Amino acid sequence: MPIIEANNIKLAYDIQGPADGEPLLLIAGLGMQLTSWPDAFCRELAAQGFRVIRFDNRDCGQSSRMEQYGKPNLHLAFFKTMFHMPLLSGYTLNDMARDAVGLLDALGIERAHVAGASMGGMIAQIMAARHPERVITLTSIMSTTGRPGLPGPTMAAANAMFSRPANPRDPESVIAHYVRLFRVIGSPAYPTPEAELVRRVRDNVRRGASFSGTSRQVMAVASTGSLVPQLRTIRLPTLVIHGSDDPLVPVACGRDTARTIPGAVMHEVPGMGHDIPPQLEVELARLIAAHCRREWPEQAQRA
Repeated sequence: MPIIEANNIKLAYDIQGPADGEPLLLIAGLGMQLTSWPDAFCRELAAQGFRVIRFDNRDCGQSSRMEQYGKPNLHLAFFKTMFHMPLLSGYTLNDMARDAVGLLDALGIERAHVAGASMGGMIAQIMAARHPERVITLTSIMSTTGRPGLPGPTMAAANAMFSRPANPRDPESVIAHYVRLFRVIGSPAYPTPEAELVRRVRDNVRRGASFSGTSRQVMAVASTGSLVPQLRTIRLPTLVIHGSDDPLVPVACGRDTARTIPGAVMHEVPGMGHDIPPQLEVELARLIAAHCRREWPEQAQRA
């Protein structure tokens, strides 16, 4: 896996698709490595003519670990958030957006289509708002504006997110933990086959899972706050994709994103949860490709 220096840190990345294709940057979600973008999804985007770029966010996978910021106390952070107390973090999503821009700089890419999932969707939104000259189109998937008052995760999803493996030092225990988590937050109408889910989780754990890194990313999200004022300034073609059955980031959050960004197009996927299940990989890739070419699908609707 190639490593490149960007924004004073090291980022692991890969590229597939034609060298002369329009760049499409994919930004992963909380604790998720570049491999969380399914191979079939990326192959379809590449087949559509795009130069597909995936990368590990800071504190994830094979990119720089920000160990200098320690391991945050998430329960204390949650308490402070509930009572609107100041929350300090080693970095914010704004820094992570600068990482993504730095990656484009290091690769010699002037402008790219940008798509992000969950936390990655928020990072993509910040890129579109703060660095519009670097973004051709924006796709925000299962993400949110961070607006106070939006519905939160279901109790089952929250408990799964805050749980930890029975034995964090045992790889099999860690794998079992993530399989349980993805079962809870995954798509009820499109369950990932057990063998495929276990394979994906095992590959990611072996590649470089980090609970402390994920905790620091949680703090980055919490300390960034609402993106609403920034999103109102976006004037780029924007597609919002959200599952109707997302238990982690409810569909109301996606609808709010689409309403907040002027001219955004909303596409709700019935039965989809907080994942890109195998059954929808090609369909979603084609939807994003059509958006990048400004070919709005009939089933999409203006927010």
